[in-house]
Amino acid sequence: MSIEPGREASYFVRIRDGVYRPTSHVGGAWDPQEQHFSPVGGLIVHELERELSDRLASGMLIGRVSFDILGRIAHDDIELTVRTLRPGRTIELVEAVATIGGRATVSARAWLIASEDTSAVAGTDWTPLPDPETLTTRAMTDTWTGGYIASIDAREITPHRPGRAAAWISTDVPLVAGEQAGALASFVALIDTANGIAVRTHPETWMFPNLDLTVHLFRQPRGRWVGLDTTVSFGPTGQGLTSSRLHDETGPVGTAEQILTVRPLPGAAG
Repeated sequence: MSIEPGREASYFVRIRDGVYRPTSHVGGAWDPQEQHFSPVGGLIVHELERELSDRLASGMLIGRVSFDILGRIAHDDIELTVRTLRPGRTIELVEAVATIGGRATVSARAWLIASEDTSAVAGTDWTPLPDPETLTTRAMTDTWTGGYIASIDAREITPHRPGRAAAWISTDVPLVAGEQAGALASFVALIDTANGIAVRTHPETWMFPNLDLTVHLFRQPRGRWVGLDTTVSFGPTGQGLTSSRLHDETGPVGTAEQILTVRPLPGAAG
């Protein structure tokens, strides 16, 4: 995806310390007046990395980050605050809160883990995904609308079937104008796309937004591509679950889970 002439050149613009303004590239898939959570999640990690730069520079790593979406993510300025809940030398728990229009809209908690040399025992049984550069682009705009979906490059790995898909996702749009986002923030900024690549039913008839996103990592990601090996399951009582194995170009890095609220779209034909 290349940025069209005349469009903003980032997902967010910093207004002042801790306050960011969204651009048209964050437009939501369910409602263009809302922000898609994917770049918002990346922005929160970007702010965490800024606020915790001394600890990350000393060798601490983010091993897990969990987001709870507390309400509608209006297309308005985001104010981010970060605090430490559990300080420590080898493990630490921090929290970030995104406030929009005076209301806490997203809360996130991240575990920091001290870096150690574990290369002697490193390994996983998960199979790497094929090289994204060998694959063709999948037009996700055939299923979804919104500025965020239009901003990404999706490469299909396996043919999509209801509830199952694997794809690579990337973007040429920087996270914050004039700022270099870290590898983890850029990676997280694409993960929430998982709930849209393996849909069980068309979003014009059913809604299945996620209420959260939890990312577990056993290795720090790098590179511009996010690999999503995703399964979507719906239960019989309005619950759903999107589960993904996460990859970068060198192999698997962790998992992502999203709980869904499943319900018919008002006024849609069955």
